[in-house]
Amino acid sequence: MPDRKRRAGDGPAGPGQTGPDQTGPDQTGPDETGTGQVRPPALHLPPGPAAVASPSAPLVGGAGPNADPVEHARQVCLRLLTSQPRTRSQLASAMQRRGIPTEAAGAVLARFTEAGLIDDAAFARAWVESRHHGKGLARRALSAELKQRGVDGQDITAAVGALDPADEFATARRLVAKGLGATRGKPLPVRVRRLVGVLARKGYPAPLAYRVVREALEQDGIDAVSEGVDLDDMALTVADGDDEAG
Repeated sequence: MPDRKRRAGDGPAGPGQTGPDQTGPDQTGPDETGTGQVRPPALHLPPGPAAVASPSAPLVGGAGPNADPVEHARQVCLRLLTSQPRTRSQLASAMQRRGIPTEAAGAVLARFTEAGLIDDAAFARAWVESRHHGKGLARRALSAELKQRGVDGQDITAAVGALDPADEFATARRLVAKGLGATRGKPLPVRVRRLVGVLARKGYPAPLAYRVVREALEQDGIDAVSEGVDLDDMALTVADGDDEAG
């Protein structure tokens, strides 16, 4: 019986037979040049900030000595913003370290601010929310961190002002309660110094810190005044010292 021609879909080819092309959209086939090398599948990346700033421009690229300074500045900002939010001051400093001319940097910063990729007010609000609930930082410490990152004073005031004083007080209580057990068995002045120090390092003012520590010790069955340690008086002394230093 004569061999019938093999059709696609008849099953896998046997030895010496030629089957249908088994490569698909997600598979690799031989290089069309005939070199025998296999070309990798194409990568499909999700859109990022680059698409917002300039849909036709690549996210990364070379920045040789003859590169357009504006394009160089754009790519530097995109790379930094892709990893995490940055303030306008942080981006400006990064471009200055890379030798980008001030005029080119300013043009890109203005363009990105207009596009909403740079928003110091939103950065400050998110920073306060994250650092207070994540690290227990108080307003003073939060303000200092935002100032270090070049956020404008008005944006700092608005962001830390949105922090509820009741939330700040509750966070201070949690911090002291967490450290209270580690100080048990130590002399009372040592316990007070360590617990107040926990809050001081996170930016809590002295009156609030001593009040929270006094309440925590009372809940632990300790009357500090009867043991010769007046926490309210200590708070006033420290507060007066801060006023004189200021």
